[in-house]
Amino acid sequence: MMQTVLSLETSCDETAVAVVRRDGEKFQVLANFIASQAEEHAQWGGVVPEIASRRHLESMPLLLEKAIEKSGINFSDLDAVASTVTPGLTGALLVGSITARTLACLHNVPFLAIHHLEGHLSSVLLSDNCPKQPYLVLLVSGGHTELVKVDKGMSFQRLGRSHDDAAGEAFDKVARLLGLSYPGGPAIQAIGKLGNPLRFTFPRGRVSKPSGGYYPYDFSFSGLKTSVMRKVDSINKSSKKLPVNDLAASFELAVADVLVERSLKCAIDHDLSSLVIVGGVAANSRLRELMQKKASENLVNICFAPKKFCTDNAAMIGAAALSRLKNGNIFSSIDLGVSGRFPLDQAKLLYGQDIPF
Repeated sequence: MMQTVLSLETSCDETAVAVVRRDGEKFQVLANFIASQAEEHAQWGGVVPEIASRRHLESMPLLLEKAIEKSGINFSDLDAVASTVTPGLTGALLVGSITARTLACLHNVPFLAIHHLEGHLSSVLLSDNCPKQPYLVLLVSGGHTELVKVDKGMSFQRLGRSHDDAAGEAFDKVARLLGLSYPGGPAIQAIGKLGNPLRFTFPRGRVSKPSGGYYPYDFSFSGLKTSVMRKVDSINKSSKKLPVNDLAASFELAVADVLVERSLKCAIDHDLSSLVIVGGVAANSRLRELMQKKASENLVNICFAPKKFCTDNAAMIGAAALSRLKNGNIFSSIDLGVSGRFPLDQAKLLYGQDIPF
């Protein structure tokens, strides 16, 4: 059965519109457009919510026009209009959600509300080698670092998480310490390739249990960030030239080590033979190389989401919507609002007449 959705993503600082089609188990991206605001927010060192919302309003009409034109579809061809409704910046989410609900009403098609993290989890469906469920997903992005077990029927179980900074957030903060540009991930990767990752030894943070011991699959990057800051301060006080290349490479290796070690341990302990890596940080080359090497040693199958769908985009939102449609005649209420935070394991509450927010 072939189904087609128009999908919108405006949870943070990318305005994105896509048209995605599913024919059986195959997903096809008919159109995918993104208007990034990274350059504008770079002068502030991070995303300014009010600016983000305004830029979404300005960019959305043109992106919609381009997506419809490139895909060659009519609104009568759509099985649903989908948008991200949680989590994210409230004002930004409203732009996409109100646009999607309006289009759904105008053209008499169902509206589907999508959890942003479910979108990231679904980005692997756009690859050519997506494993069969159940499998473990490492979601690692600017705002989230989580280990999630994905079962059949869009059922999610979180097995690990960061207790402070997300990995991508740590990249941004360390990049600022080193005088590099925003966003920090690509900047640190570029300059880290020129450095020695073994020159500095930074901590691989663990999270203590109140009863003793450590959470085996959880992450903490705050101490790592602080360690880099202290090293930078120490070198600056000595009046020596800051070895930015080596600092970046050593920090990047510390993050990759932790992500790889905890993810593989979680997969092995839960008898999951496949590990999927999604989110913006999944594009990091050092993480990819180390994960492939260690996974091969442990006989764990690795699948990365396509690089072009790792950062925020609307195609992954479309893939999530099509997966929901596959499981039945499903819709979201037009009265559903948006929420800055909402648990992934309660994403099923986004469908039906009873609305959670």
